Amino acid sequence: MEGSYRRIVTGSDGKEQSRFVSDAQISPTIFKNIPGFRTTFLAATPPRISGDANAARPDPAAGPIVPAPGGSTFIIIDFPPDAVMFAADFDPVAAGQEMLDLLPGFAELFEPDAPGMHRTSTIDYAVLLAGALWLELGDGSLTELRPGDSVIQNGTRHAWRNRSDASATLAVILTGAPDNN
Repeated sequence: MEGSYRRIVTGSDGKEQSRFVSDAQISPTIFKNIPGFRTTFLAATPPRISGDANAARPDPAAGPIVPAPGGSTFIIIDFPPDAVMFAADFDPVAAGQEMLDLLPGFAELFEPDAPGMHRTSTIDYAVLLAGALWLELGDGSLTELRPGDSVIQNGTRHAWRNRSDASATLAVILTGAPDNN
């Protein structure tokens, strides 16, 4: 969970010549009220894109984290162990407000009566980069993921659980889909 991620963006000069548009370190959003939780919002594309759609890094505070149908977002999430949320000094109200402040349009999708559970109108492509995570579905079923495991999440109700004692890092591309529920 050290530092930032390098983000390299390519584009065209308008004459069909490839070029590097940007090469920058992208710092994560660090959550003070959920120690070890951080998000690195790398890119977003609108429903109708051009070849230079990702030339500028989107502002995560401006949203949307959850893309419109046909759009996409690319985010890397670091999950602390679940034990962080069970610590005596953990303040769920402050953590919830921080999520609302830092992840607008996404935090509102979490269910107050089922911590961590949410559903987005997206098809998500996720790959676990480090650590271990458990994917819990709305029916209560769980499956453990190890580094290199991938998930195609088809708009289902779910939660990510870190039952280990170490952080886990998940890369996710969310692709906006029509809401069929």
